[in-house]
Amino acid sequence: MSKVGTLYGLGVGPGDPELITVKAFRLLQQSPVIAYPKKRMGSKSYAHQIAELYVQQSEKEMLGLVFPMTRDKDILEREWKQTVEIVWERLAEGKDVAFVTEGDPMFYSTFIHMMRGMQEAHPEVPIVTVPGVSSFLGAASRFNLPLADGDEQIGIIPATDDREAMRKALESHDTVVFLKVAKVLPMIISLLKEMGLADKAAVATKVTSSEEMVWTDMRELERAELGYLTLMVVKKG
Repeated sequence: MSKVGTLYGLGVGPGDPELITVKAFRLLQQSPVIAYPKKRMGSKSYAHQIAELYVQQSEKEMLGLVFPMTRDKDILEREWKQTVEIVWERLAEGKDVAFVTEGDPMFYSTFIHMMRGMQEAHPEVPIVTVPGVSSFLGAASRFNLPLADGDEQIGIIPATDDREAMRKALESHDTVVFLKVAKVLPMIISLLKEMGLADKAAVATKVTSSEEMVWTDMRELERAELGYLTLMVVKKG
């Protein structure tokens, strides 16, 4: 049997193709198989778009993987096992597989599920991750906003409709980044007003990409319909 290939998790940044690391670029060039999350409706993820810029697709196997968008644990487990086996087929042939992901592979990433599934099913597979620029770091750069300085504390919080939990996050940190905030934006804005923090917030959607939009005035956002890739930074100081 040939040597088992290595599974690479490559963070390619939040949207700007130039925010890819030299190491991720090198591994994209070297890996014969490029795996990426594939959207069912056909539109390309940022990770897919960025990977395409840096490889000769005719020389690679571009392996699109569809991941289930459901909370049904049985469906998730079944679909993930199938997806892991698709990648394993290439690794078993001795081919390295570079799995590209937006942001960082160890931060709320699809790659985390791939890594865990592969470790469970095929523990002999070497797994290497390459860090990438996360969206909240891209937002801090875009806003020219220091996220933390000195002894300041920062919280990275998935936004939910639990108002009291969101309040506690704001009370407990000098800076809070609310991820995927669009679905609860009216509630978060109401909470910020109540706490006197509405003028301390900034929002970005698809940050650093060609489709980026930013807001620093919460009044402009009260009726806005924002996409999934939207975050908010609240810095109290």
